[in-house]
Amino acid sequence: MIIITGAAGFIGSCMTAYLNELGRTDLILVDDFSRPQKTANYQHKSYHALVDRQALWSWLDQSTVEVEAFIHLGARTDTTEKDWQIFERLNLTYSRRVWQWCVQQACPLIYASSAATYGDGQLGFRDDHDRLSQLAPLNPYGQSKQAFDLWALDQPHSPPWWAGLKFFNVYGPNEYHKGRMASVIFHAFHQIRQTAGLRLFRSHRADIPHGHQARDFIYVKDLVHIIDFLLKQQVQSGIYNVGTGQARSFLDLARALFVAMDVPESITFIDTPVDIRQTYQYFTQADMDKLRRAGYSSAFTSLELGVKNYLDEYLFAEKCW
Repeated sequence: MIIITGAAGFIGSCMTAYLNELGRTDLILVDDFSRPQKTANYQHKSYHALVDRQALWSWLDQSTVEVEAFIHLGARTDTTEKDWQIFERLNLTYSRRVWQWCVQQACPLIYASSAATYGDGQLGFRDDHDRLSQLAPLNPYGQSKQAFDLWALDQPHSPPWWAGLKFFNVYGPNEYHKGRMASVIFHAFHQIRQTAGLRLFRSHRADIPHGHQARDFIYVKDLVHIIDFLLKQQVQSGIYNVGTGQARSFLDLARALFVAMDVPESITFIDTPVDIRQTYQYFTQADMDKLRRAGYSSAFTSLELGVKNYLDEYLFAEKCW
């Protein structure tokens, strides 16, 4: 059996879909299943059991299933949330319990960290362990992910194998429920569909032209392929970046959308909202050397091809993976 937390969410449901396509149905899906907006993400999946996240530990105590791996993707991911207690409960306390259970049960663990831990990027985007304590995340979400990474590295006892994955800007199917936190591609698609135009955030830095803010956008299908690779190969335990290694501008993204939608390009610029302006990342680009050295050799989906697949297979039809 494989446990997947966050299984009703964006990446967790895509991980489930990927494993289903590989023929794996021996899955324990864990989440808060009370939100009807998430139902479509798991209702057609194949699995052994659905378990509420708060009931997981008692369920495991009473169960006789053998767990071969724990994929911990559940978290509060709202970068605008300011209440630290929410992150303390969901991103730290719960994750520590996952870690400790994996230690006790000698169960391999993959957990989701975040590129938000890199802050403004002044220290670069290398996933070397000796650099991590110097990072300064810009918001409580990033701080919670950073706190858990440092806690994990400081533990005297670890799962038999583990990997913390710093996800960069992930996009793809099954993010309909995420609201403001859905990918910029999701929001831009709907904006172009409704207005035949797209508004991008104006740059508030003199050294970066409008629209040239850049992100390392990774298609979720590449991300779950990486997780599958790591579970099978169990390379050296530690923290790994998960991006493409190539930053692309928001203008690149916009143009890929207009082409994929067959709509004439129409772009205007608006002020970045005040509530996120001070914590806005102008550039992210994963250093992927560590994962490549570990043996991951697959090519990443280009932004243009990823956008086209996302739109053609999912957004136009309002389908889930």
